[in-house]
Amino acid sequence: MNLLGIDTATESATCAVMSDDKLLGEITFNYKKQHSVILMNIVDYTLKNLKLTIDDLDGFVVSKGPGSFTGLRIGMAVVKGLSDGSKKPFVSISSLDTLAYSLAYTTGIICPILDALRNNVYTALYKFEGNTLKKITDYMAISVDELVEILKNHDLPITFIGDAVPKFREELKNQLSDVKFAPASLNLVKASGLCELGMNLIKQGICDNPITSAPIYLRKSQAEREYELRTGRDINE
Repeated sequence: MNLLGIDTATESATCAVMSDDKLLGEITFNYKKQHSVILMNIVDYTLKNLKLTIDDLDGFVVSKGPGSFTGLRIGMAVVKGLSDGSKKPFVSISSLDTLAYSLAYTTGIICPILDALRNNVYTALYKFEGNTLKKITDYMAISVDELVEILKNHDLPITFIGDAVPKFREELKNQLSDVKFAPASLNLVKASGLCELGMNLIKQGICDNPITSAPIYLRKSQAEREYELRTGRDINE
């Protein structure tokens, strides 16, 4: 089975092609956010250099966030378009799940953190039980201070991973004990990780409904918040 994976949930943009348990190719850019400009170019470049076409693919995987509102919509729109045009299935997977999976078989708590701006992070807590990754909290958009208080209640080693690690590394190290950090090369969501997780689901016949599938929005967009501040009304009213 050949899958194409795409992630545009954060500052980085990445795509990969995996054939069963073999990674065929992957491209990741982490230089300025211009997903709408480069995404289809890197998809096309990857497929051409692998001598593959959309017809050679069996499905698609996309990150559903949490992350940048615009980035998430770009990735989801591209994959839904490819899925609809090719009549092949797609599945969406959380970027936090993908980061946690990058630390397979790590002892203790795995805590992916993505920068949500204003001293906030998108996060969830995970543990490996045997060969299975277990999510032990809901997805959250919280301040780093709130995250620290939550983690103080867990008497286990903690490993952080994600693009917010460089920003909060010293603060987390100073406030928590038994803390470790993933190698810098793992801090970006990798499309190859999405493919691996997606492969397991699609092979089981699990896929997204193109009508109801949507990104994970843990908070309102900046435009929505500014509207409510300006008008004093909830945008959902």
